[in-house]
This record gives sequence, C-alpha cells and structure tokens, in this order.
Amino acid sequence: MPVQRESGGIAAVIERFRTDPRFASCITAWRTIPERPAETVPLPEDLEPRLAEALRARGIQQLYSHQAEAFASVRQGRHTAVVTGTASGKTLCYTLPVLDAILRDPTARALYLFPTKALAQDQYANLHSLIEAAGADIKTHTYDGDTPANIRRIIRTAGHVVITNPDMLHSGILPHHTKWHNLFENLRFVVIDEMHGYRGVFGSHVANVIRRLKRICQHYGSSPVFILASATIANPEELARRLIEEDVHVIDRDGAPHGRREFAFFNPPVVNQQLGIRRSVVLEATRIASELVRAGVHTIVFARARATAEVMLTYLRQALPSGIGTEESIRGYRGGYLPRQRREIERGLREGRVRAVVSTNALELGVDIGSLDACVMTGYPGTVASTWQQAGRAGRRDAPSLAVLVASSNPLDQFIVQNPDYFFQRPPEHGLINPDNLLVLVDHLKCAAFELPFKDGQRFGNVDPTEVLEYLEEERVLHHAGDTWYWTADTYPAEEISLRTAARDNVVIIDTGEPGKPRVIGEVDSFAAPMLVHTEAIYMHEGQQYHVDRLDWDEKKAYVHPVDVDYYTDASMSVRVQVIEQFSEGEPWAERHHGEVLVGAIVTQYKKIKLYTHENIGWGRVHLPEQQMHTSAYWFSLPEHATARMRSADLQGALVGLANVVGNVAPLFLMCDPRDIGVYPQVRSPFTQRSTIFVYDQIPGGIGFSPKLYDLHHELLRAAYDLVRGCGCQSGCPSCVGPMTEVGESGKANTLALLRIMRGAASGANGRGRGVERADGYQ
Repeated sequence: MPVQRESGGIAAVIERFRTDPRFASCITAWRTIPERPAETVPLPEDLEPRLAEALRARGIQQLYSHQAEAFASVRQGRHTAVVTGTASGKTLCYTLPVLDAILRDPTARALYLFPTKALAQDQYANLHSLIEAAGADIKTHTYDGDTPANIRRIIRTAGHVVITNPDMLHSGILPHHTKWHNLFENLRFVVIDEMHGYRGVFGSHVANVIRRLKRICQHYGSSPVFILASATIANPEELARRLIEEDVHVIDRDGAPHGRREFAFFNPPVVNQQLGIRRSVVLEATRIASELVRAGVHTIVFARARATAEVMLTYLRQALPSGIGTEESIRGYRGGYLPRQRREIERGLREGRVRAVVSTNALELGVDIGSLDACVMTGYPGTVASTWQQAGRAGRRDAPSLAVLVASSNPLDQFIVQNPDYFFQRPPEHGLINPDNLLVLVDHLKCAAFELPFKDGQRFGNVDPTEVLEYLEEERVLHHAGDTWYWTADTYPAEEISLRTAARDNVVIIDTGEPGKPRVIGEVDSFAAPMLVHTEAIYMHEGQQYHVDRLDWDEKKAYVHPVDVDYYTDASMSVRVQVIEQFSEGEPWAERHHGEVLVGAIVTQYKKIKLYTHENIGWGRVHLPEQQMHTSAYWFSLPEHATARMRSADLQGALVGLANVVGNVAPLFLMCDPRDIGVYPQVRSPFTQRSTIFVYDQIPGGIGFSPKLYDLHHELLRAAYDLVRGCGCQSGCPSCVGPMTEVGESGKANTLALLRIMRGAASGANGRGRGVERADGYQ
C-alpha cells in the first residue's frame, strides 16, 4: 500500500527553511512561483467515440488547451512540436491523434521514439492502459534489445504502434527495413519525445537517423507526420526543424495546472575566508535532504556524477534514523543499474514506499515516478533547462513543492547563486546540434547506402552527399555503376556506430565476490571506464562499495568484489592538444583562432578520498592506453610582452587560473553543459610559439561550440575578468581561478594581470572593428 504523507508536512518544512538561521543564512535567493489554474477545453467533438469514452472512464472530461491544440494540428497534417513544462500531460498530445487515426483506419501505423528504454517501457504501460480502456484491438509493442525473437516477428508484421529508441531504430530497424515493409508502407506518425534531450552529438546522430528514416519512408511511399514533445527550451522551432528538416508548428502555451512552487538558491557557508573555501556541496545537500526526509517529505536528490550519487546515498542512509534510512526506503538510481532494479525503484517511488531517491540526471527525463514533494540539486545541473527539468520532478497540482539548488564552489555555480536574476530572468538554453558534422555524416551515409543504393543527384536530407560517396568509393565500401552507388563491403555499418558516445563498447562490471558465481551488476561506457573502474578503483553501486580487482581493457570487462572501506577513489586525467588545421585567417600567433585539433586523454593516477573528511589518504597509478579524439577548438595566445618577464612558476599558475576561469564562464555564453567543453593551457605552444589557451568541443568532430566562442572572444574575456575581480578570496579559490595549491600564491593576481593586458588587445582596433562594447570594469 502507498505510504501516507504527513498532512501539511511540506508547507511546514518550507516555512522552517525560510526562517531557521541554519538554513536561511545561506539562502542567496528565494522565488515563489504562484500556483496556476488549468486552462481547459471540452473534448473534441470529432474525437473517435471509443477513445472519448475511455478518457471519460479515466476521469478526463476535458483537455488542457495545449493538448486540444496539438490534436487539431496533427489532424490537419502539420508537423507539430509541443513545448510545455514537466508533468503537463504531453503524452496525450501525441497519443490522442495517433489512436484516433488507428481506430478509424486499422491499417495506419505509428512509430514512437524515446531516448531511453526505461522511458519507452513507462510510456508503453500508459498507452496500453488507454487502449484497453477503449476496448480496441490496437497492437502495441516495445521493440528494443530485450525483445524476444518470436515477439519481434509479430511486431514487424502486425504492430500498430511500435515503441522503440533511436539506437534500435538506427541499428535494428532501418538496416532491416525489408522485414518492416508493413510498417513503412503505412507509417502515418512518428513521435519524438523528450526533444530537448537531442542535443550535441546525440542529437546530431539522431537527426541523421531521421534522414535515413524519411528516405526509407519515401521508398515505400509513405510520408509520416512528425509529433515532437519537449520541455521548455529557447529555440524549439529551430531544434525541431534541424531534427526533421521540415516546417514545424510549435505549441508552447502550457494549459496544465501546478501548485505553488518554492525555489531556493543555497550557498554553503564559507569555512576558510582567506581561501574562499565553502563547506562541501555533497555534505550540505545531504543535510538538507535528511531534514526533508525526517519531516516525511518525499524527496529526490540529483547529483552531477555517478560517484557523487553513490557517495550521497551512503551519507543519507547513515544520517537518518534506522527506521527511516533503510535500503528499501532510500534508494539510488543511475545509468549502469540493471533494468529490473530500475523498474523496482520506479515502482517504489510511485507507490510511496521509497521516501527518497538519489539520482543522476537519469531521472530528469519523464519516467513516471509519481508525485514527490521536494527536489535537492547537488550543484548547478549545467543548463537552465536541466535545472527546471529537475526541479519539476517535485510538485503536485494541489500542494506546494520545494526545489533547492545547493551550489558547489565551481565558478559557474557561484556565478548563478550570486546572480540569481541571470537564472530566473534568462530563457533556457538553446538546443545545439550539427547534423552535418563530417564524422557523424559519413557514418550515417554508410548506413544509408547499406539500406538503399544512392542515385546520382539524390540528396541526403538537405545535404549533397556526392563528395562523401566518392570518398567512400575510394575506401572500397561503395561502388559506382551507371548512375547508382552500391554498398559493396562485407561489414554491417550500423553495428559499429554509437549514437551516444565516442566509444563503441561499454565495459561490463562483473561481481566475483561469490566463488564460482560471477554476476553482472552494471556497465559503464568505455570513455568513462578509465575514470570509474580502473584497477584498484572503488566502484559504488546501490550504496555498496566494490573494489576493482582488474580492468580487462581489451575484453571490456571489470572484475570487482564487494568491500566495506572508509574511502572512495577519484581519478585524474591528463590531456594534450595538437593543432591539425587552422580555419581562421592570420598568423598562428595572432590574438585568436579556431580550427581542428587532436585531443589525447589518458588517466594517469587516482587519489583515495576519505569519506566525510574528504582527506587525501593515498594514491596510485593507472596504466591504460591514451584515448584520442579529433574535434574543433578555439584558442587564444597571450602577447609576449605579457609573459616575457614572468617567472616560470608564476606563468604556469596564471595560465592554469586563466584556463579554469575561461572554461567555467564559457557555458554562460554557450548555454551548454560545462562537460561539453574542455580547456587546455600550454606555457609555450609548439603551434603558436606563445603561451596559449585551447578551448575544445568534448565531441568528436565538434558540434559548433568552438566557432561560437571564437566569435564571443572579447565578451568571454570580460566575463572572466569580472568573475575573478569580484571574488572575495585573497589568493585564489575554487570559485574563481582555482585553489592556491593549483595556481600558486600569486595565481589570482597574475591571472588578473594577464586579463588586464588582454583587455588592452580586445579594446584595440580589432575589438572596435567588431563593434564590441568596452567593459567599464576593466582597469
């Protein structure tokens, strides 16, 4: 039975947080978002009667205004994007027109795309229950890697609604389209849910998968209507058009109700004024979460990384009384958990048996976890949209909710909590993709040629593929005969291409703790594996610590056994950057450039960090091969007169400080996740022959961030200067240039000196010629 929540519990906690000095003294901003009533309209008169009756049986007598508008738009044959808040009923926006059409014409087919298998399974349950309520014979199935072979045959021939994910469409459906001819001949609708998640390299891959899908539909004579659903982003029309390369009708007026929402920014107290060091964000977020759970408030806690989520899960269980902090009521949730575990946790949240869940952004998407009352975010999630998505996981229509953003010492976090108007008054970030990224495009042209031959002059989406096809012929995977390009290689290209990471294979984690009974407990992508499951690492899973006995890199297997130790591990990565080609004009040593680079990354060592005190209690070396990536970068060189007289140690510290602050303020302009870019300082670059800072896309081939930073060079330097000058520390701290141990005693002063000199270059003819406004703060 669901656990009953204390009446008025959340309201009382909100009041206590606002007035109790233990919390109130650290709150830098508090915003109240008033409750909003529903904006409803009657059910459409032309809605298929069985479907209308099924809705009424479920207590739905009216539709929200955006649901009704979406139904009408799709019925008119328009590609439609619905962009409304969390828990606003977007599912009905695409389910109603799809089921209405199939009930009227049983030959009609629909394809649903969800970014994760978990979300696909969740939406299948909702769709199936509505179909049952309508008493209709609409065959609906999920099609993913877990679908049994005998069921796959049934889905291919008789499935009205096929629910899958982009990965399965890419590798399991499109390459075998001849087996799916019944689907493609009658495909009326393609649903793309969680559109805002299709950004960066993943979104660029998915846009090319859609190009392949449309090409196959055209071959079979169908032209489906696309229905996209998204959380609020700044450029929904632009992103939707880039994904499907069609005109799109955008519906962004949200008619759903919500209760009063309270949003607090919490900055942990300073524990060392001189160094600007604040109390651990992990400890403060855990303290806030434990207060909420003690008060009977069902809570979700978000962490930025897997390791952080597992550490917090341990802390939270230990901080609560034994009757509350049990393994059954306080759970973890992240990628790497096996599907059965995730379904169990989701069910526990819906039924109220789970009082709190500590999650990575895996629960940021719309998986049904019921109604929670509070959300605690451990650090700024990296984008405005992600922050609102995470905050939106808490809140019911008839009750207040609380979201608390606990800032880390990261400069971006500090900027946000000390400048709250930036967050509350700015729109969410733009969804940026680059479907024409050459590496991504080449991969999908291989897949497309495998699926159907190319005719001369035939386009691939909006791209003329001739040059790439000629290149692939040189590589001996295509053959040009007459006016047609044919696939000739023995390989199956889709199998070799991952839509989500640069790595091809995941590393499987095997528990060998019970002799003779090894079992798989999870997996991690191969790009993250050197950081998380290197030999001698402490890997955490569901609050249990595991010692990594051996990482077999060639076989992509990590062998672990459970342990109980008082520390966790944190690995360090070394990076090198080499310029391959300069795209901008001018001498290499000029003020700034952008181009193509080769980035080499290798994990070299790890530290043992003691729980609670976070002391460094030991270290070890990691012996794994370097991973390489071709990507785009923007770089700027420092004038020789700015560095010539600096001692080597001072210059090194100033460059590290400059790299730290530039890397952390850049996302303010890009509106991207800080992890999407990397920064690398060189005291003397072999390419420029000067001290140089490289800022590169953390995505093979680049996704467009670096050229944009190249254009925003002067604004970026202004923001970096303002952040460092405005920080209250004396010699450097994690909130500006980095701790004094990284940059040296004069690191902050030297970084400011470099920025002042560079401001002189930025305000010269080059800056004025670009119409860049001078910053009053420069001295």
